[in-house]
Amino acid sequence: MDFWPSCGFNLLKRGTDGRLVVTDDYLRLYYARPELAPVAESCGAERALHASLLERPRRAVADPEIEAVADADARENYRVVLRFRDRMLAAATLEAFYFDLFRDDIAVPPDFIHHTAQVILRGILNGANDGLEARAAELFFRKQRVSINDGAIMLADDETVEMHANGGGFGNLGKLLKEGRTSPRTIELEVLEEASAGRYFERDERHDTVLNLNHGRPGCLALARVLERWIAHFHGVRSVVKPVREIPDEDWVWHVGLDAEATAMLNEIYNGGELEEERMKRVIGLFRVDFRDPVVMRPDVAGAPVFLGLAAAADGTLRMKPQNLLMNLPLAQRT
Repeated sequence: MDFWPSCGFNLLKRGTDGRLVVTDDYLRLYYARPELAPVAESCGAERALHASLLERPRRAVADPEIEAVADADARENYRVVLRFRDRMLAAATLEAFYFDLFRDDIAVPPDFIHHTAQVILRGILNGANDGLEARAAELFFRKQRVSINDGAIMLADDETVEMHANGGGFGNLGKLLKEGRTSPRTIELEVLEEASAGRYFERDERHDTVLNLNHGRPGCLALARVLERWIAHFHGVRSVVKPVREIPDEDWVWHVGLDAEATAMLNEIYNGGELEEERMKRVIGLFRVDFRDPVVMRPDVAGAPVFLGLAAAADGTLRMKPQNLLMNLPLAQRT
């Protein structure tokens, strides 16, 4: 099943280890981005530089070539994209590049980071036919709008909600959703269920489906499966991820927040603090990770579960940080 075709996954190659290798055509995808694509006002030097990169995507670009570009914004865009390209090419695989972004604290535009996560997820899910898993994977790279009504935890794409709230089709109903007072089910966004999951692939790049993240629901279980696959792909270890309703004190040895808000909340509770009730209501997901082989964990926590948390920010949005599963798991050795 093909999906997210515009992300460029089909332009990449697989290495012998199954990881993704950057190709010239994948680099051309970045040169075609609006930040670099020539416009009517582009000068001759800018057009020549762009044409030469399309012909030889890996070629070195001297600073005088960039300085010759008349538009200051275009010059800066070229510098940013070429720095990104050079760092990407310095890594053996796209996964290694993504890992190093956080290990070495490399400054990269957030859009490029999210796109890289999407492409890696597309590779992880290659061959999948579960629309719920693909929709759950969107949390890793697209900001979500959280709506909680009558106990239902609904996640809609924030950009899509914003567009419709500002006159893109839903009018006042979209504004209510934006403010978190109306469930996505009451407007034209479709809530994916097991029976309708296949329809995701008919609209995979429209980002107009809603995920129900309630404990034990198919959407929540799909997210747990994607978390398992993400951990396995980067760390080479097998785990079981299951939703939980709470974290028992006797089992709470290690936790990882999957977003900034959840990280702050879990840290505060773990250190003996108490959270006000309204803030606690923003916790939308807790998961328990058990590693199949305890030897992969640090000796001081071997055999203990790791708990993961998701929480909406005060403005009702969720920006997941999948890199936390790269940097913060208590593993004996990272690959």
